Amino acid sequence: MPHMTQNRLSLNSIQSSAYGLGLQGLSLLLPLVLWFVVSHAQVVDTAFLPSPTQVLSSLWSMARSGILFADVFASLQRVLLGFLLAAVVGVPLGILMGSFATIRALLEPLSGFLRYMPAAAFTPLLIIYLGIDEAPKVALIAIGTVFFNMLMVMDSVRFVPGELIETTLTLGGSKRQVVTQVITPYALPNIIDTLRINMATSWNLVVVAELLAAEVGLGKRIQMAQRFFRTDQIFADLLVLGLIGFAIDLAFRLLLRLTCRWAV
Repeated sequence: MPHMTQNRLSLNSIQSSAYGLGLQGLSLLLPLVLWFVVSHAQVVDTAFLPSPTQVLSSLWSMARSGILFADVFASLQRVLLGFLLAAVVGVPLGILMGSFATIRALLEPLSGFLRYMPAAAFTPLLIIYLGIDEAPKVALIAIGTVFFNMLMVMDSVRFVPGELIETTLTLGGSKRQVVTQVITPYALPNIIDTLRINMATSWNLVVVAELLAAEVGLGKRIQMAQRFFRTDQIFADLLVLGLIGFAIDLAFRLLLRLTCRWAV
């Protein structure tokens, strides 16, 4: 255990140092350099692998026309709504499943079963039940995320030390107080980290969700670019998806640092 703690401390010190930041920057720079070299050496036809210059030109063209911002806004709105719905449902249920064995026995098998069903497989039913407007897109993202939230939050809660719970009950605390004042605060850092990880799931699902008769959105734009063999536009939209996802990940890390300083 001390050895693991020492390794974690050394990892944190590397990540926070200039050397660690340099390594992180290098991990992003190397693929870009490789892409630039391969595309300009014409090893691959530019119709299949556009150069960074072509991609940036396509990105600027979409931004100047306003298409890019409309797509980003539509995709972000769908992801945030679906993710919020999955969090509102999944986090409380996960806390209850981790806190009470009866609730865990009731819900864990079902959630584990549904977790292995691809969210895209629900598409026909969502269209039948909810139509082709925004509701099925948001629901698809929520379905693809909620069960991961439930099970991962449940696992976080199960690692709360039993001594804390027993002490609270010994001092006259109720089960409700144990859940709200002991278990939830203790597990909060892991809950935030769970949401950070599962936000990637929601963000990935937006491309699938926007195949459901969407008029705007980054996923829809990729589909249209594929239809007209605009690989430069596909790369541009993929770049935007990655940058926004990375920014959201950093925002969750910042939230963790601001709200749970003792756990960072």
